[in-house]
Amino acid sequence: MIAFAHDESVSPLESVAGHYIMMIFMRQDQPNGIGRVASLHLHPESPGGPFRTVEAIHVVEAKGIEGNPRYFGRKNREGQPGKRQVTLIEREQIAGHAAALNRDAIAPGLVRSNIETTGIDLIALIGKQVEIGEAILSFYAPRDPCEKMDAVCQGLRERMLGNRQGVLAQVIKSGAIRVGDAIQVKTS
Repeated sequence: MIAFAHDESVSPLESVAGHYIMMIFMRQDQPNGIGRVASLHLHPESPGGPFRTVEAIHVVEAKGIEGNPRYFGRKNREGQPGKRQVTLIEREQIAGHAAALNRDAIAPGLVRSNIETTGIDLIALIGKQVEIGEAILSFYAPRDPCEKMDAVCQGLRERMLGNRQGVLAQVIKSGAIRVGDAIQVKTS
């Protein structure tokens, strides 16, 4: 969960909004578009349950996240690897949604994304290959919010429409991804 210093003269909502604005400015100052992995989450064994937070994951080319029961190794109707292998969202975007919905914060993992990031605009990277830790992912589309978002906070699903819920990715190169790892566009 994002922690904020408490100032009695500033409401929790103003604190979250201020943090969100600060992160937008920090994003502009990141050298070469480098972001960081803020948190990592795996799908539950049973559908609809809470995501499990982990410190590291291993992604496998054309299969997804090892140990992620819902999507690992899925095939499409033609028998090809499914495209939806990894999901990502920016913590800054989550904080902005929380502020707009009068919440202090939305805890990591609640928006049901595998990788939560800081300091990088994920939507701007759609169509690109991105290095995260030892792995390379191809960002191919924005995520669409599901009805579970309104269970987190009423109105969240609507707030996430229009490219405000992160991205979907395929694994191009297998490797480990850890909390704190750099995120950057693959250059060669």
